[in-house]
Amino acid sequence: MAAKLIVGLGNPGTKYLWTRHNAGFMVLDRLAQEAGIQVTRKSFSGMFGEGDYRGNRLLLLKPQTFMNLSGRSVQEAMQFYKLSPSDLLVIHDELDIPFGKIKLKEGGGHGGHNGLRSLQQHLGGRQFARVRVGIGRPEDGDAADYVLSPFRKEELSSLPRLLDGVVELLEMVLAEGLPKAMSLFNNRDLLV
Repeated sequence: MAAKLIVGLGNPGTKYLWTRHNAGFMVLDRLAQEAGIQVTRKSFSGMFGEGDYRGNRLLLLKPQTFMNLSGRSVQEAMQFYKLSPSDLLVIHDELDIPFGKIKLKEGGGHGGHNGLRSLQQHLGGRQFARVRVGIGRPEDGDAADYVLSPFRKEELSSLPRLLDGVVELLEMVLAEGLPKAMSLFNNRDLLV
């Protein structure tokens, strides 16, 4: 059974727990709960867990290096398990997608996202799949402040549906592959 490394990007610490930049951590926690995998082992400069879920060997990682250094953590795990970029799926927040929508993408640039920039630097390329979880752009103000701010009250009440929808997408990727999941989920509003 081939292993799949699924990485949720975010920042460690209670200060960042409910911030938009931690959407990747939130999704990974929801997937771990659904799969019955404990992501509690300190390994690869992060919190790590592994287990079998629906016929797949899952390696779940939440880098604890802060966003800008996430690539180091992912590189450590990939080298240890001898994985290729095709075995990697990264979940991250995305300013250019409205809250409640997601987009599955393979390859591409970092789009100014420092976690993706770090991954591309450490992995030596862009050819890995990613789930872009829409957080929308701020109506006014600085994007850096916005991603580090908590979700609004009305967004928090919708968050469980959003996280469940992303887990459903991940299950589709594992069962049917990227192309099928892309056709069914890309730009779908998960809150309708």
